[in-house]
Amino acid sequence: MAGELAYAISKGAVHQMTRSLADALADRGITVNAINPGPVDTGWPSNELRELLRPAFPRGRWGRLDDIAAVVRWLISDESAWITGQVIDAEGGFRR
Repeated sequence: MAGELAYAISKGAVHQMTRSLADALADRGITVNAINPGPVDTGWPSNELRELLRPAFPRGRWGRLDDIAAVVRWLISDESAWITGQVIDAEGGFRR
């Protein structure tokens, strides 16, 4: 993402913050994770951009809000109690 260095650097900071907070809070029984949703169609992209990036998605579509909500539901469930310090790439195999 050479054209978006500030954005890319901030993503790296989120990764490190997630790991560090998970370590700092583990003794309290608190898990810390983050989700990298990749491109999600929340209404912001133009039709031109939607079509331009469509081939970059193996399933032929942008992410949807319910795709990310499913990951959030899992993370707040007991099923994910063993997961901490992770950044989960929920981006549908998006090809950069």
